[in-house]
Amino acid sequence: MFNTKKYLLPLFALACAAPALAQAADGPKFYRFDFVVKEVEAGKVVNARNYSTMLGTNPPPASIRSGTRLPYSSGGSTQYIDLGVNIDIRELKETPQGELSVYITADISTAAQDNPGSLPLIRQNKWTGIVLVPIKKAATLFSSDDLASKRQLQLEVTATPLAR
Repeated sequence: MFNTKKYLLPLFALACAAPALAQAADGPKFYRFDFVVKEVEAGKVVNARNYSTMLGTNPPPASIRSGTRLPYSSGGSTQYIDLGVNIDIRELKETPQGELSVYITADISTAAQDNPGSLPLIRQNKWTGIVLVPIKKAATLFSSDDLASKRQLQLEVTATPLAR
């Protein structure tokens, strides 16, 4: 007599596992994003700061926060201003051309060193956009001139795929 239970149970288990295996193979790919915030003057980098994060395709948003809280007095009480580097990354998608389409917001703020007043003078660069990032190659995403000097601020990124 043919024992159907003996053969159907393994076939049923294989049929149930196949979609999970296919989903794992086609699941999100992960990348390390290495950001460099550069100050450039006369074509030379005079200052650079590095920030890194890892994320996958179609992830929840990722954020990098690095900075300080600057106290100042206002109306007899102490207030604080958050200064530094804030980078938000959303909607990471691979393109058919082998690049990554990424929605990035970057906010870089500093207190001016040459401010004689009692309240701090804040310098800010803020960029937002959907950008194309080549894989394994550094790319300047955003760039803007400093209004108080002859320097330029640049945000560069390198995306490196991570092995599974």
